[in-house]
Amino acid sequence: MSAGGFGSGGGIASERIESFSYTPARRLRPNAKVLPEHARGHNRALVLQTLFASGAMSRADIARATGLTRVSISDLVASLIADNLIVEVGLRETSRPGKPATLIDINRDEFQIVGLDLSDTEVFRGAVLTLDGEVVTMLEVPLDGATGVDAIAKAVALAADLVEEATVEVLGIGVGSPGVVDMTGTVRSAPNLGWTDVDLQGAIEQVAQVPVLVANDANAAVLAEYSFGGADGDLMLVSVGNGVGAGLLVGGHPLFGSRFAAGEIGHVVVGTDGGPLCACGKRGCLEAWLAVPHLRELLAAAEASDLPAAEVEQRREEILRAAGERLGVSLAAIVGALNLSEIVVSGPEELLAGVLLDSAIETVRARTMTEFHGGVQIRMSEQGADIVLRGTAVMVLSGLLGVS
Repeated sequence: MSAGGFGSGGGIASERIESFSYTPARRLRPNAKVLPEHARGHNRALVLQTLFASGAMSRADIARATGLTRVSISDLVASLIADNLIVEVGLRETSRPGKPATLIDINRDEFQIVGLDLSDTEVFRGAVLTLDGEVVTMLEVPLDGATGVDAIAKAVALAADLVEEATVEVLGIGVGSPGVVDMTGTVRSAPNLGWTDVDLQGAIEQVAQVPVLVANDANAAVLAEYSFGGADGDLMLVSVGNGVGAGLLVGGHPLFGSRFAAGEIGHVVVGTDGGPLCACGKRGCLEAWLAVPHLRELLAAAEASDLPAAEVEQRREEILRAAGERLGVSLAAIVGALNLSEIVVSGPEELLAGVLLDSAIETVRARTMTEFHGGVQIRMSEQGADIVLRGTAVMVLSGLLGVS
């Protein structure tokens, strides 16, 4: 990766990237001390994670929260201040006698993150975000049917434009792409964009001169739910849009699979009774039942019919209930296999919330063991349309600083 984008120089940037690459081997959040030979990088991340989650604290507060000695904390804080990653923010207000403690925090105002969401079939969206995942500036680029190298060029140009829009130093760029993405940032397959083995990370880094991390869009979205939505470390996020995909966290670890296709549930056939024809050529894929364009088409046909209003509403409920049942069938097997505690669904609430989600929940309950799986929570995401963009911010924070 390029070492650009870090005020402290290439050596420190390289150290961050090597220590905290976005891989399945590392928990997203450090939560304990480690062996001495691995300690420094881990403990730097532990201090940053503590501040990221709790806000401004004193050195003594951090020592108590992390279990590290005050001497270690003093050394780590000095190093992080030298790297411009944390900053002293003032004195704690107190009525007790004695000198008040100096508070420190992550240097949130001195860095921004660029995020790209390439999941829409009509536009590429991108944003400059704060370290807390808030959108500062948003840009969109119409695809106009572009695929292959033309679509790559649009993504690269969007990233470069957003780096220029940033008002402070860019920590890194996160990209959520459709399709199967490996750990090197190569898009192995994204049929809608005509991409096969596209080194998207390298293409963007070459122009933007900032460290870049690329992941599947659903894998990015699940990170947003984890960091900003209060979800725990056993989570599945189902993203419903023009297609259907899922991101998984198990035990706090992102789950990618042996060929980087974990969560590709859209083209799994649900049931043995046929069903709608899918774009992949099979019948009855989950995506063929649940994808937003398919649902909208069926609902529009019902609305345009000459049926009485009550029958139109009944038909609408039947369509949504059938789609929810198929979603529930696919989720039940995953809940049974992984014993997940939470499933979050992201997509248009006017379609997914209510009848469809209720049907999915009923189906999961009916098809799993109440004793072991009855406590799984299934709900809509509250992250909104920016969930992938916010997830790309977490990718950068996790990959470069070791926090989430």
